[in-house]
Amino acid sequence: MTYLFTIHLHMWLGFTGQFRPKKLVSDIKAEISSVEEWELPILKDIGKHFLEKSLYAFGLCSHLSLTPSSSLLLSTEKHGEKKGRSMRAMLFHMLMSIYHYHDVTLEAAWPELFIDRKGRYWEVPESISLDFSSLVSDDGLRYRFGLHKNGGHPRAVDNITDEPPLNLMQGICAKAAFSYEKSKDFWRLKEKKEDIVIETDKGRFYRPSYDIRRREPHAAVSGIIGGTLEAWLNNGSSSPSDLRNRSPVGVDLFGSLCYTFQHGKFKEAFGDLVSNVFRKASADNARDGSSPRLSLILQQQVAGPIVFRVDSKNLLNSPSGRPCNWRILYAV
Repeated sequence: MTYLFTIHLHMWLGFTGQFRPKKLVSDIKAEISSVEEWELPILKDIGKHFLEKSLYAFGLCSHLSLTPSSSLLLSTEKHGEKKGRSMRAMLFHMLMSIYHYHDVTLEAAWPELFIDRKGRYWEVPESISLDFSSLVSDDGLRYRFGLHKNGGHPRAVDNITDEPPLNLMQGICAKAAFSYEKSKDFWRLKEKKEDIVIETDKGRFYRPSYDIRRREPHAAVSGIIGGTLEAWLNNGSSSPSDLRNRSPVGVDLFGSLCYTFQHGKFKEAFGDLVSNVFRKASADNARDGSSPRLSLILQQQVAGPIVFRVDSKNLLNSPSGRPCNWRILYAV
């Protein structure tokens, strides 16, 4: 008796590069400001800034499809100013059941980069995580379970004298999260077949929206509530300072209410999209208390698929007690 096994592997390989023009401009400005007389050596010194290793970063990534429901992602990156490389490996697998689809993700990175609530970056020498999460379903319920392990002492990327965040210290943490989302349309103009297929004297043409998420004009309200639970199973550190005020169990609750309005189907060359999003979100936890946030997003089509976007955010109750101003971000 003969058995024949066939394995189909699909793989791609990519090369990435990064250039930091902001750092280059600031270094050249500092060089020029200290110059009293312009001479040829000064121009050579300015030209040397383009050869500084800290301006560049290069990476290599590969994606391998093991089975129709499993894939492996490998990547490595080298920053010019650092001695070592950053490595990452991710294994994805999709589980299919009668009612829900689930993603299982195993990820390892050394080192791993994290950002805290103040927008500061921290580097953890070793990070390993295993996550089991549900995908979006019609009933609006989503959940996620996982284990996360940090190894080594976190290091600040910038010149920061503060202590690292407690959740980045060494140890093994079990995490669980759930959320329930519901939305209601006040009105919605459903897309029809004749909206996609245009008939002219020269025949039929397929003309979909530039973005399928913006293809239907509507006005709707949506809400989401949920919570997270984390429990530290093992500290993994011999230093008592790593245990400073870190609770073995933490619970967070969150919720948001959102109103969206869209005019246009985002298909024409000009003036076919005006979108407004107003959201109020609140998070309640034992560490920071309640911190409601307001956000307003305005979008306007410029030409074709190009959209001008304005994001504005405001924190109503600052933990420090000081008044907060609106933070505005412009993007195209």
